[in-house]
Amino acid sequence: MVKFGMVIDLDKCTACQACTVACKAENNVSFQKPEESVTRGMFWNDVLTSTEGEYPSAKMKFLPRPCMHCERPPCVQVCPVGASFKNQDGVVLVNYERCIGCRYCLIACPYNLRYFNWRVPEFPDSMKSYVNPLVPVRPRGVAEKCTFCIQRITAGKSTARKEKRELRDGDIVPACVQTCTGKARTFGDLDNPDSKVSKLIKSNRAFVLLEEKGTHPQVYYLTEG
Repeated sequence: MVKFGMVIDLDKCTACQACTVACKAENNVSFQKPEESVTRGMFWNDVLTSTEGEYPSAKMKFLPRPCMHCERPPCVQVCPVGASFKNQDGVVLVNYERCIGCRYCLIACPYNLRYFNWRVPEFPDSMKSYVNPLVPVRPRGVAEKCTFCIQRITAGKSTARKEKRELRDGDIVPACVQTCTGKARTFGDLDNPDSKVSKLIKSNRAFVLLEEKGTHPQVYYLTEG
């Protein structure tokens, strides 16, 4: 079995936001008007920033946040119609045709990493020709989130099958990993002891967000320093 996960090295993140932009482009994440961006913004990969200390020793800290793809996802547990589910590869997904827009999953997610489509998705005229045909544009009234670029996972597995071989470490690269300028992100199979992610999470720098919630995230971080 495969269990996909990600490791983000906070020492290498520069908060350039390349992951945020790449995710929007790859996954057809709609744009919002400026006045809506704070309360109804759609960012499957956002980067939180904070300041630690005081001048002249102040330091900026960055925290990139994709969906955690929890082993025990509260969003899946509360969905009344089974629209939120965890697939055989450990990826938490949403069946947009089944979603009724109740937003229980948004409330249940302790990381606030689910988003609701409040209106018909819009894209700037200059972007319309770049809509990714491999990713469905979600309609108004459904919940959505990071999918670990499920379309790339599907393509990578298909290529391995055609070549009659096992999936190799590094075969699948989500858009955020591909565009990370600091090479802070690593993606792979957490169940493969030889994968880069499996080796990284054994580091004493490795941690997960809100461990006390018992959700067992499949996104790990490496502390700074």
